[in-house]
Amino acid sequence: MFIIDAHLDLSMNAMEWNRDLRNDVPTLRHLEKGMTDKPDRERATVSFPDLRRGNIGIVVATQIARFVKPDSIIPGWNSPEQAWAQTQGQLAWYKAMEEAGEITAITDKKSLLKQIDLWNDGTPNDKKPIGYILSLEGADSIIDVSYLEKAYNYGLRAIGPAHYGPGRYANGTDATGKMQQNGLDLLKEMERLNIILDATHLCDDAFWQALDHYNGPVWASHNNCRSLVDHNRQYSDEMIQALISRGAVIGGALDAWMLVPYWERGVSTPKGTNCNLESIFKHMDHICQLAGNANHIGIGSDLDGAFGTEQGPHDLDTIADLQKLVLIFKNNGYSDDDLDKIFHQNWINFLIKNWD
Repeated sequence: MFIIDAHLDLSMNAMEWNRDLRNDVPTLRHLEKGMTDKPDRERATVSFPDLRRGNIGIVVATQIARFVKPDSIIPGWNSPEQAWAQTQGQLAWYKAMEEAGEITAITDKKSLLKQIDLWNDGTPNDKKPIGYILSLEGADSIIDVSYLEKAYNYGLRAIGPAHYGPGRYANGTDATGKMQQNGLDLLKEMERLNIILDATHLCDDAFWQALDHYNGPVWASHNNCRSLVDHNRQYSDEMIQALISRGAVIGGALDAWMLVPYWERGVSTPKGTNCNLESIFKHMDHICQLAGNANHIGIGSDLDGAFGTEQGPHDLDTIADLQKLVLIFKNNGYSDDDLDKIFHQNWINFLIKNWD
């Protein structure tokens, strides 16, 4: 099955974790033997070879750099200018990987269809470039709204205004409060440029405000269901239905604490909580039941989002194991047409509808 994954933090892994993603996952783990500076050392799940092995030919790949005030308990940069510079370093890595033939930028309908044709031409995919759509997770690094057009011109096509905690433009996970005028100005300029609004991580106040003020395309790259795991990071059924009414696609995320209830970071284990790929199926199926169809879900794994096998489904060793989900959906009564929609076509239809 051809798969599109709508959320991977590739440049963060390359630039902050110092992972050369041209190595396969076993090599990445070997190179990190004995390292303890990150919780997922020796437990990586994502690499270019493993994306190809999993027939994942298109990803939404992020830039990410947070601004924080001096008293913040969340790590980040001390100025928006530093955060911007960090994202530009990440952009330079993406461009270097393009030059190396590992990835190729997707910025419009033409480049999207070209990549789909390439990966479905019947020849082996082990040497083909992986298509990437550039997204910004958290808008703190946008120094002011004038920088949005610069970002669009270098290829940025989606923005999630918030991440964790309070943000410069919107408040995110574990925070509350509506956007101020600069956040509304951001949404207006995104709409002018036709930049996709990624509703992921918006706190409830900002979520509803954003849907009221933004009239462009909306998706949720990596989000699960509050009714199954009760946390403000997740969407309530009302929020899911609002996204469905806007024609959004919601990507299922594979971080264990979002999949199973009562997860304790650093204490719980995937096997101990029975966190497996069936767990993400339950969240994605719940959205389908609310929608009455399979038109609004996809994959947004976040499998390289500062966690690895220690905090993911226990039956997933590398990102290539996303293919196991196909059989899970099939065994639960989803048709072949539904499977195509879930694993790639919903994202494709969304982009074709909203791009020139």
